[in-house]
Amino acid sequence: MTQPVSPPRDSTDKAPSPTRPPAWRATLFRADVRTLSLVGVLAALILIGGITKPDEFLDTRNLQLVLTQASVIGVVTVGMTFVIISGGIDLSVGAIVALASVWATTLATQDFGFVGILFTAVIVGVGCGLVNGVLIAYGGMVPFIATLAMLASARGLALQITDGKTQIVTVDGILDLGERDSYVLGIPPLVLVFAAVTVVGWLVLNRTTFGRRTVAVGGNPEAARLAGIDVRRQRLYLYLLSGLCCGIAAFLLIILSGSGQNTNGNLYELDAIAAAIIGGTLLTGGRGTIVGSVLGVLIFTTITNIFALNNLQSDVQQIAKGAIIVAAVLVQRRTASTT
Repeated sequence: MTQPVSPPRDSTDKAPSPTRPPAWRATLFRADVRTLSLVGVLAALILIGGITKPDEFLDTRNLQLVLTQASVIGVVTVGMTFVIISGGIDLSVGAIVALASVWATTLATQDFGFVGILFTAVIVGVGCGLVNGVLIAYGGMVPFIATLAMLASARGLALQITDGKTQIVTVDGILDLGERDSYVLGIPPLVLVFAAVTVVGWLVLNRTTFGRRTVAVGGNPEAARLAGIDVRRQRLYLYLLSGLCCGIAAFLLIILSGSGQNTNGNLYELDAIAAAIIGGTLLTGGRGTIVGSVLGVLIFTTITNIFALNNLQSDVQQIAKGAIIVAAVLVQRRTASTT
């Protein structure tokens, strides 16, 4: 009885290779690792604060203070994250916050009460963002130059409005929001606003066409254009968004300080960019997360609080922040080289 003969195997046949995970899974895994790493750093800082100054650092009032201080720069960072993901940069955010805060606290504006201050802060922020967006998207200016010019102009205008003086807020509705009686379940109103901006920013970036277009423009502007995306209009919208966040942050700062000063928002641009970088946003564009940026803000704010409680000099604090930024960039480069 003859045995069945199997057909000859082609020499080109190869053993089946194991299935590789989809690219999106690898990207999601890297994002999860970055997020968990940031959570680990934040947890380590909280542990350090609890060990060095347990009574002061872990006090409820101090933790509320940390979150409140993080709220203002955190709102700015959300807008900055969108801009950097698109491949741009905004060096004017701190100056826009200052201009919006002093314009909204002039005596003429305060006559319109709570609504007048809020409306003015937001409109000034959006107006500055509009100027940046038009110059960059339709004027062809490099984002670095355009926003640097806005930084100088907004600072100068803020100084001219205040004449170097502090403008005290007298509207009770604004001042009441800074009192503990206004806290909701022990959470300051500023923190609630920051949380709302974060959630909206995450949804816009991850669940809308606008977010996908932002990533596409930052990854490859020419490919985005060929795919039918109006790159110039998208960039204009992004700087409008950044200006809107600056206006909201200015209003929060007015509540926090009860005044408007031309020095408000000093170095906010550096803190926002650093927080976004630490959170995993690429300076070259095309990748970034809102959650990572928020964690970066919390890390910086916690470091500042720990240094203040331990009476350490500000220069040491800046060195520590610089080291963290360098480490984050090196991690980014290593991650990019392995993809």
